[in-house]
Amino acid sequence: MVPPKPPRRLDLQPARTLEENLLDLPSQCNIGTKKNSKGYKESWTGYKLHVDCIDGDIPVSAILTSASLHDSQAAIPLAQMSQERVTNLYDLMDSAYDAPQIHSLCEAMGHKPIIDNNPRRGEKVYMVPASHKRFGQRNSVERVNSYLKDNHGGRNLRVKGPAKVMAHLMFGIIVITATQLFRLLA
Repeated sequence: MVPPKPPRRLDLQPARTLEENLLDLPSQCNIGTKKNSKGYKESWTGYKLHVDCIDGDIPVSAILTSASLHDSQAAIPLAQMSQERVTNLYDLMDSAYDAPQIHSLCEAMGHKPIIDNNPRRGEKVYMVPASHKRFGQRNSVERVNSYLKDNHGGRNLRVKGPAKVMAHLMFGIIVITATQLFRLLA
């Protein structure tokens, strides 16, 4: 008889607290791989910073994990963290976050999930025009990540250990946040 599969992280996360979910995420240094915009695989050794932003390119929450962790595994803890800090109406995510558990949690929080359909989950489902227009704002998190990598040392860190890496990256996030808030006032 085949033993039952243990529950997946995404199945467990909605019922747990933010603290329990954060403790469950791996944070050791390892190898991460992803496909770039041209379809080629890129690999790196280190960590991955997951960032949640609001309109105006303002970072709200950030979680540091192992480089090998899939983005979807950090979505629920990141949403829980942001829920404590801001009130929002929409959750904009790319196709890596297209999972029923993430959709359900967003709706349970009272948010409208606007998540790009992942073709591996079946036939491509197109967004209604209003959601598609709002989804265009999702690139704010990409700008924050790019700014962190290009201007605040996020691409090549010279420290070891998750606590030091997170501290280094958070200094960059603080500068980005202050800059974006200053731009709103100007």
